Amino acid sequence: MGGRVGLKGTDGVLDEALRRGATPVAPGRSAEALRRLKAALDADPDAPDIDWLTCSGAMGEAALRSAGFGKVTVLHAASEPPTAADTVAAVHEFLRAGAELVLFCGGDGTARDVTQAAGDGTPVLGIPSGVKMYSGVFGVSPEGTADLLLHFLRGDIGLARVEVLDLDEERYRQGEWAVRLTGAAMTPFEPSLTQASKQLISEAEDAQTKADIAAWLAERIAAQPGTLVLLGPGSTVQAVAEHLGVSKTLLGIDALLGGESAGRDLCETGLLELLRRHDRAVLILSPIGAQGFVLGRGNLQISPAVVRRIGLDGLRVVATPAKLRRTPCLRFDTGDAGLDRALSARGYVPVITGYRRQRMTPVCR
Repeated sequence: MGGRVGLKGTDGVLDEALRRGATPVAPGRSAEALRRLKAALDADPDAPDIDWLTCSGAMGEAALRSAGFGKVTVLHAASEPPTAADTVAAVHEFLRAGAELVLFCGGDGTARDVTQAAGDGTPVLGIPSGVKMYSGVFGVSPEGTADLLLHFLRGDIGLARVEVLDLDEERYRQGEWAVRLTGAAMTPFEPSLTQASKQLISEAEDAQTKADIAAWLAERIAAQPGTLVLLGPGSTVQAVAEHLGVSKTLLGIDALLGGESAGRDLCETGLLELLRRHDRAVLILSPIGAQGFVLGRGNLQISPAVVRRIGLDGLRVVATPAKLRRTPCLRFDTGDAGLDRALSARGYVPVITGYRRQRMTPVCR
């Protein structure tokens, strides 16, 4: 829930996130997934019957009952607010009661806790609701997770063993990627619905390619001196800033105007304030390797309100050819279903891959 306010997660900084006005994201994301699942089950006369084992209140019971599920048994009384210890204890109680799959909502930290508690014998499936989600146990979106679960319950798809990754949020907030493998898990798998584990992709020619991308973008930026330029996270976008001779936070959202810095490591509020003062803006982003997410992973400061203020035509996607070779399509998971549909409706997005070079890259729907 720290993404919108620029904290890149809430591990160890929950009080600061609340002070900045952060609000929980998981309840809405879980409700979205459960409503879709319930509607699909109600529409199918041969739908599988589900007995839910869950936690009290906001840790599961409320979302299930709100979605209309009737067979709900509360096994674990969660503390307020719930903690990682509740997650681990709940999973252990589920397994003792004979659970066949553990469905959870959160990010990589929750995935780590759930999979370590579940062990190798019980599959897990995550509704994505974190700032960064690099593990392969998540659906591509709340709706995608519901579809995955439904296909699995019907016996249409099987399980795959995937990596569970976690990132050190404290070092992440300081501008450093420190991703570690925390284990593996079995999860329902369907390529178009299951999120791939993040891959760090680098090839020998990448440095020159990034320089070529930066050179072309620098020319385009210089031709529009009154346009606000927003630079997303990542080393490819950082290369653009270096070419322009300005300092950039590796993992934050920064702003340029007329070749000069107009803001560093901006949160959603800061971005909206800048956009209210400037009519023209472009946003430069690079997708996550293998996963393909352009929005919705690691850049939650760029909220649906920010994207709408910029306009869909203001989006500039950049990636090296090496990254695109391992990234079959682009994805958008902004948290706003209508905006995601509008972004995906184009079918293909031009991705800048070098100096005056673009590749039309498909969007997964």
